[in-house]
Amino acid sequence: MTTSRRDFLKRGAVGLASASFLSNSLFAAKPASKELVGVQLYSVRDDMKKDPLGTLKQLAAMGYKNVEHANYVDRKFYGYSAKEFKKILDDLGLKMPSGHTVLSKNHWDETKKDFTDVWKNLVEDAATVGQQFVISPSMDGAVRKNYDQLKSLMDLFNKSGELCKKSGMKFGYHNHDFEFSEQLNNTTLYDIILQSTDPELVIQQLDTGNLYNGGAKAIDIAKKYPGRFVSMHVKDEIPAKEGNEKYESTVLGTGIVNVKEVIDIGRKSGGTIHFIIEQESYQGKTPLASVKEDLAIMKKWGYQ
Repeated sequence: MTTSRRDFLKRGAVGLASASFLSNSLFAAKPASKELVGVQLYSVRDDMKKDPLGTLKQLAAMGYKNVEHANYVDRKFYGYSAKEFKKILDDLGLKMPSGHTVLSKNHWDETKKDFTDVWKNLVEDAATVGQQFVISPSMDGAVRKNYDQLKSLMDLFNKSGELCKKSGMKFGYHNHDFEFSEQLNNTTLYDIILQSTDPELVIQQLDTGNLYNGGAKAIDIAKKYPGRFVSMHVKDEIPAKEGNEKYESTVLGTGIVNVKEVIDIGRKSGGTIHFIIEQESYQGKTPLASVKEDLAIMKKWGYQ
């Protein structure tokens, strides 16, 4: 099975580095005002690694208007500074309303009771490229084993939401599978996360496929927490033919998730305005061909 982003994140391939204090940004993103469809660039990660500009051109030619990043290293998105990447996106008629970078306890200076310059720089750069949401797509394994540490991280999530708010954005969290299969104090990690974060500061990005490996179903979670999922990762799943996970992603509408019903619930009663396509496994197709097919299906379902 193609390496999933879960494993990618565990190996720490998405990183942060640099230093300088956050300045007041003139590029703060405007609050989200309408529904949009986009693609998580991890779906075409190998193409982005080889030729980011060419890959973005192909995505734009397919009809994509929005992308979500999964690569921010040394204050650069896919090798480009925030201002450079913003210009590239503008020239192609693309926007980047959200992006993924893991927030950890290492981004908080307990002595100063403040975020480190590394995290402040991320927030500043996110605002510069026009993001509405700064999303953390996982958490450290040790935090998941200790209730007090998890609650402390949730406090950090809320603080990050306050920091993002100063630049016109919100902070967010993106689920994988462990949040539904692991418990602390007889409560699933996901329930703790949603009960411990302020919806005014921290949005939830529900991944409609990841949670299946944790024994949960997207439709149940969408109904359980109406209004909490401002963003969704639109993903379908099939039984995996190889690897350690039970399921792998596939072209929308061909798997077991019943994706359209889930995203319709999000649209009608869940407050969802961002629908971000992500496909990590391709069953013999190319990644670009897969996301092109995914977009066509979304349009057929009435999502533009």
